[in-house]
Amino acid sequence: MRNLLVPKGSFGYLNNRKKYTALRTLIFFLLSGGLYVMGILTTGSNKNLLTIVAVLGCLPACKSAVNFILFLRARGCSSALHDRLSSYDDVLTVFYDMYFTSYQKNYPLSHMALKGSMLCGMTEQPSCDCQEAGKHLEQMLTQEGIKNVTVHIFSQEDKYIDRLSRMLNMQVEEHKDREGIVNLLYNISI
Repeated sequence: MRNLLVPKGSFGYLNNRKKYTALRTLIFFLLSGGLYVMGILTTGSNKNLLTIVAVLGCLPACKSAVNFILFLRARGCSSALHDRLSSYDDVLTVFYDMYFTSYQKNYPLSHMALKGSMLCGMTEQPSCDCQEAGKHLEQMLTQEGIKNVTVHIFSQEDKYIDRLSRMLNMQVEEHKDREGIVNLLYNISI
């Protein structure tokens, strides 16, 4: 049986979440609307308990609609880039479709790789400021108490692939808080 949800950090995560949140939002609104109509049909008026339940049911439906709009704006890794980078999936700790938000800007990263204390990422969005994205991630790592991690964000495929190739050839120890880095990246991305 095919999984309904693609795990965070996997290729296709953002596209999967768009479909899932759209379906969930539709179902929530249909349930609320159905309860409202049932209340009117059974009592002949909207002054009944089912109307209150239907209105309260709109709260999770609206929250789901906000999530859908958020995922609708996010763009994931393209298939062409995935095909070029999939050879690194088994040898590095990689993340796809990571979308980080801050108070000022959003940072859509199509691919990220972690080895030792080096974290690098690639964005396909020309509007993404690579330096600011790197600073944001370094700041979040520092706030979490994770030190000595270098972050580099690239916007050019060839430079990023060159960096990944150099990371493969480096003999480095795993960062002492590798799990903390991975958990933080998952927690601060949508």
